[in-house]
Amino acid sequence: MLSFPASRPNAYTGSPLDRASALREDADWIHQALADPDTLFAPVWRAKSLMKGVEAGRPEAVLLTAAAAEAVRMQDGPWAFLGLWEKRPVFAVDCSAAEDPLPLLPEGMGGFADLRSVAGLLPAGEASVLAHARGLMHWRTKHRFCGACGAPCTPRSAGNATACTACGTQHFPRTDPAVIMLVVRGDRCLLGHSHRFPNVTMYSTLAGFVEPGESLEEAVRREVQEETGVLVGKVAYHSSQPWPFPSSIMLGFHAEGLTEDIRIDPEELKDARWFSRAELRNPEAGGFSLPRVDSIARRLIEDWLEAA
Repeated sequence: MLSFPASRPNAYTGSPLDRASALREDADWIHQALADPDTLFAPVWRAKSLMKGVEAGRPEAVLLTAAAAEAVRMQDGPWAFLGLWEKRPVFAVDCSAAEDPLPLLPEGMGGFADLRSVAGLLPAGEASVLAHARGLMHWRTKHRFCGACGAPCTPRSAGNATACTACGTQHFPRTDPAVIMLVVRGDRCLLGHSHRFPNVTMYSTLAGFVEPGESLEEAVRREVQEETGVLVGKVAYHSSQPWPFPSSIMLGFHAEGLTEDIRIDPEELKDARWFSRAELRNPEAGGFSLPRVDSIARRLIEDWLEAA
């Protein structure tokens, strides 16, 4: 059996927002919502999110009211309408222009932290909203000029699009599709250790970006062969995960390994090995570690283990 269904939702999924895309074009409604005292704002400061309880291991998202958000909004950074949360408007606002935004906020607002470090502990809906805000603000801050002619762009659709001030080209947030796959052969699976991993003992699933003109299944087979020399047969979809760090969506698969010999690409991987289920159930004894709990890589591994 190759298909091992997703046992539970991935981190950053399950958004509680109604994106209410039709409201993005209603300038009067957006203007009123920005001033509404019930409106919520998700601030982003240099790719970090505002949270409480991080140091105590009990993180929770901090969303600002319009009054509390006014000071950071006056920094003239990008903002965007995210949607409705139980009918309350929610906006993202980037306050990266402030050297330190905390003094601009009321006391007790917590601090700015990397969402990835605590996403596994946050309620699913909160993690999704903060990820949405982070990804959209990254696009707004990094794509200020037209890719067609180089002129400045102005925001449209309540911050969810931009238009070139010279040639009029419209631009929309980009999401880069990446495949991530657990290659399985018998009772073993293939994991690799990348030069880029900050954790020197971690082994994870293989992954790579989809190239133009390529199907997802073709991308899975190409990436595995390029990185490890292992040939892949059947490919079965598992689940997906938004990964706005900065702008990807991870498309997860289980894949059938047709060959066993490993020939790593030294530019991509430092090592790759076949691991048995017994080894993966006790990684400490083997001197290695598994991917972070909020990652789809970990979910692909865990669902394969649970299927035994």
